[in-house]
Amino acid sequence: MNSRMAEPTENQARQPAAEEATPRKSALDVEDDYSKYEVHSQTEVISILRGMMQQGSLITFYFNQGYDFLLTSLIDISADGRTLIFDYGSNMEMNRRALQVDKINCVSSKEKVKIQFVLHGVDPVKFEGRDAFLGDVPASLVRLQRREFYRMSMPVANPIKCQIPILQQDGSIRKAEAVLVDISGGGVGLTVPPDEGIFKVGAEFANVSINLPNVGLISATLRVRNLYDVTMPSGKIHQRAGCQFLKLPGPMMTLIQRYIIQVERERKSREI
Repeated sequence: MNSRMAEPTENQARQPAAEEATPRKSALDVEDDYSKYEVHSQTEVISILRGMMQQGSLITFYFNQGYDFLLTSLIDISADGRTLIFDYGSNMEMNRRALQVDKINCVSSKEKVKIQFVLHGVDPVKFEGRDAFLGDVPASLVRLQRREFYRMSMPVANPIKCQIPILQQDGSIRKAEAVLVDISGGGVGLTVPPDEGIFKVGAEFANVSINLPNVGLISATLRVRNLYDVTMPSGKIHQRAGCQFLKLPGPMMTLIQRYIIQVERERKSREI
């Protein structure tokens, strides 16, 4: 069955602005590392969805492998708890495309906690006289705790670099450098070095190191989840990579959280 969506007065183009589309694309799929945050209880799933509906939380629908998306909101849950109704989006072409796919990745938030779930297609329906999407209640959803997965933009004044060991054909190791754009407990955004052909979706890099000032050295394995172009104010085009931490050890997660808290405190102190 399908589900329906609504957008808040935004036109969604097939190729959205790269800077906006990327973080969203990185949230498309639920990873095994997130399994501990997956909610299977239908009572709890309905409760979370009902809370989103009551708060009027915006929901982003991603489909066609993340190239298409639209904004919507949940406007009704059936009395038997089996189906959902979503508002139509503002772009009729995006609405038409959404009705043609069999998988829609939904990303939203409730009380600053990210919520993700999948709809296996949506159907058109009329709700209170207006067009809407009808979809089945998901069997489960993922609730990502804000503390661990809050994504923080990196300070621009003093760029932090990620050191990536690359094995050469002769057996030697060289280190590629990539500037951090953002960081969270789930991964990092990187500016891809020019002419560096190692970055491909699905590529994995072990023993990557990131030195977080006044906190410590992070050592981790990264998997490239997506690549996208960003046009800078100067007109130059930079490529960025959204990378996921794989099996990040607890002490490394603690260092990242400590660094995020430290930078946020410094930013707030400057605002006073």
